[in-house]
Amino acid sequence: MNKELINKNIELSTEFAKYLLDNPKLEEKIPLEAVVVFIDESDPALTRYNLSLAEKSRKEGRPIVRVRIKGLAPETTRLLKPKLEFVSA
Repeated sequence: MNKELINKNIELSTEFAKYLLDNPKLEEKIPLEAVVVFIDESDPALTRYNLSLAEKSRKEGRPIVRVRIKGLAPETTRLLKPKLEFVSA
């Protein structure tokens, strides 16, 4: 397994969980046993990897939910109006 792809899936899962917290009605539509698969249009390698995992789960009879994204926005700070104070040694 590719550690980079696994780490990106972890990051996407975290972001998707935040999205579901803001959109609880969407969460209700996802079957309990579903496998959530990220289709990242900016990362073909991740998409291929995830589709292969989804196919394996589908053959086991598990429902699949595809989450198609364009990529991730850059992270932004949550600091409000930070002011730096430089103190000489």
